[in-house]
Amino acid sequence: MDGSGREPPPRAGELQEPALHLRIRDAIVDRIRSGEWPPGRRLPVEHELMEAYGCSRATVNKALAPLAESGLIVRRRKAGSFVAFPKIHSVVLDIPDIAVEVRSRGETYGYELLSRQVRKADAQDLVALDVKGVVEVLALRCLHWAGGQPFALEERLINLRALGEAADVDFATVSPGTWLLGHVPWTEAEHRISAANAQRTAAASLQIDAGAACLVLERRTWRNADSITQVRLTFPGQLYDLTARFTPNARARAG
Repeated sequence: MDGSGREPPPRAGELQEPALHLRIRDAIVDRIRSGEWPPGRRLPVEHELMEAYGCSRATVNKALAPLAESGLIVRRRKAGSFVAFPKIHSVVLDIPDIAVEVRSRGETYGYELLSRQVRKADAQDLVALDVKGVVEVLALRCLHWAGGQPFALEERLINLRALGEAADVDFATVSPGTWLLGHVPWTEAEHRISAANAQRTAAASLQIDAGAACLVLERRTWRNADSITQVRLTFPGQLYDLTARFTPNARARAG
């Protein structure tokens, strides 16, 4: 530090290293977010990155360290660095494709887009997506059919600030869940399950009595720090159940 108590300005040669480690970090993030490097893929080893960018091992480590801290990659001693697999807050749930689920039960699947709206997010939308600021959202309301009867009412918000390309997708021909699973890598998800009585609008769409018992699944998904989508799925109680089969994790086995 100088006499003022401030850090002295860096020498000219020192300005290159921070810029370079940020370039390496951003290049890796772009490949992961685009899906070019899927979960489980091994990253180039350190000496390969050093040769590619003409930098030191310290610079490579400086680029990789924040990615490991954020959970985007996993660094394994002597094995290298790998793209992390998505994590979810529930140990018993995955993110299913409803069309695949229905067909796996041997039933005919159908899909209908009920409404589509691009709008400025209101206060309720911001809370639902866990975002702040001025954001445009794509609000979708869809109905999934199984065996000729309504199976699930889907009410979804997509954050267009994080996923602008969704505004150009024809969701009259493909369900948002199917499209998102096929095109948008996600890194984290949060589920909330509840029982509810069908409100009048939902009951009319599902062709059940108002007040009938329903299972409600609410889910938010993120791609790194970006909240991508929030969805509320309402199932008639007699048509849907939750089944899970899982093994103890390492912590459970240890104690």
